[in-house]
Amino acid sequence: MPRPQNRSQRRDTPLTPELIIEAALRLSDSEADLDRLTVRRLASDLGVGAMTLYSYFRSKEEILDGMADHVLGRMTLPDKPDADPAEALRTVGRAFLTMMREHPSVVRLFASRVTDSRAALRGAMEAVLQRLVDAGIPGPTAVRCYGFLITYAIGFASYQAPRPWGRLDGQDDAEARRQRSHFYAALPIDEFPQVVGNAEEVAELASDSQFEAGLSAYIEATVRALPDRA
Repeated sequence: MPRPQNRSQRRDTPLTPELIIEAALRLSDSEADLDRLTVRRLASDLGVGAMTLYSYFRSKEEILDGMADHVLGRMTLPDKPDADPAEALRTVGRAFLTMMREHPSVVRLFASRVTDSRAALRGAMEAVLQRLVDAGIPGPTAVRCYGFLITYAIGFASYQAPRPWGRLDGQDDAEARRQRSHFYAALPIDEFPQVVGNAEEVAELASDSQFEAGLSAYIEATVRALPDRA
């Protein structure tokens, strides 16, 4: 009687570094927890032995670097040209936040790792800077804008991720926000007079409207300081 094949023996798709990185992103994004991503678990998901992965990547650290480079290198911006510097800044800020949301696990990677990958630098830095410069923002100012927008998006995505009442994508999210507002409103008013009195607004701190408010304030200040292009 033939022995049953294990997952690695049944594997039909050839293994590649790209396939490994995509699987690592899928696993980590499903739980938004990099600590639970291990070489052994990744190998099991791919249907191979752990030692097979070590023939492609020397360590988990290399896999994490590959994940960050993969996401950064594939960052996309809308094809529609921007009408002015304000629109370009808003386009970039929203694109950064979208990237963080699509891959919530790598927010930690961006906050803790530095990449030297040319693909990553082209996708998430050079293209962004060129977008801002093309809109009329001087190079040095564009660099500072880049720094603010990516760190703002990282920080906001990190804050919003564990707060399901932040995004209003459906009825469940609206209910979660209502419940959170009630939680703040029910705190002892003698201890938390401001929180209780502004319970609905406090529940909005993780909302998309809060992100847009901060983005708009930065854009207004930045555009006001730009040299006159007339």
